[in-house]
Amino acid sequence: MKHAGKARRAAFKLILVALVIPVIIGILWMMAVISAVVLPVVFTIAIVFWVLFTIFTLYFFRDPEARTPTTVGSVVSPGHGKVDVIDEMDEPVFMKGRCRRISIFLSVINIHVQNAPISGKVMYVKETEGKFLSALKAAECCQHNENVYIGFNSTENEGEKLGLKLMAGLIARRIVPFVQPGDEVSRGERISLIQFGSRCDIYIPLNYKIQVKLSDKVIGGETVLASRS
Repeated sequence: MKHAGKARRAAFKLILVALVIPVIIGILWMMAVISAVVLPVVFTIAIVFWVLFTIFTLYFFRDPEARTPTTVGSVVSPGHGKVDVIDEMDEPVFMKGRCRRISIFLSVINIHVQNAPISGKVMYVKETEGKFLSALKAAECCQHNENVYIGFNSTENEGEKLGLKLMAGLIARRIVPFVQPGDEVSRGERISLIQFGSRCDIYIPLNYKIQVKLSDKVIGGETVLASRS
C-alpha cells in the first residue's frame, strides 16, 4: 500500500544515529584515549542501551496493514489510541463552523502511523509551531502544542469537509505528514507519522452519528468513529 515502509525507514535512521555513541566510545578505546579500565565498562553500558533502544524503536515504529471497512459514509479512526474527548465546538481553521470533535490520546506503546479517516482530496496542510506540553492534558495540548492540520474534502459525499489535527506531545517532537494539498487519499491509507506519544483531534460534520464512547480503544484505519446519519 501507499507509504508502506516509511515508518520502518524512520526507525532505522534513529537506530543508526544512536549507534554513533558506542562507535565513538569504541574508537576512543582503540586509540587508548581513555583509561583501559574505564572504557570497557562505558562501552558495554553504551552497547546495552543501544540494543534496548533498537528493540524499543523497532517496536514503536511497527506499521501493520489496516483492515479498513468499505462502508460509504463511515469515518475511521486516524490513529491508534484511546478516545478521551467527545464534544461539539466551533472550528475556524478549516471546517469554518460548528462540528463534532473526537480527541484520541496515543501513548508511547501505541502505533504512531496515522491513517486517512475518509476517502477524499487533501485540501489543506499547515504546520503550526508551539509548545510540547504533555499529550495527557487534552485542553492545554490541543490549544498550545505544535501541530499539523490536514483538511479533507470528501469524494463520497460532495461538499463535506473533515479536519484532522496531529499534535506533538512532551516526548513526541516531530510530525511527518506523507500528504500535501491536491493528493487523493483512500479511507485507511497511511497519511502521517508522529514520533513518540502524542494526540490527534478529528473534526466531523454535525450530520454524522458518533459510534464510539469515552475510554474506547481505537485502531487506526479500522475502528469506525462516526457514520453519516
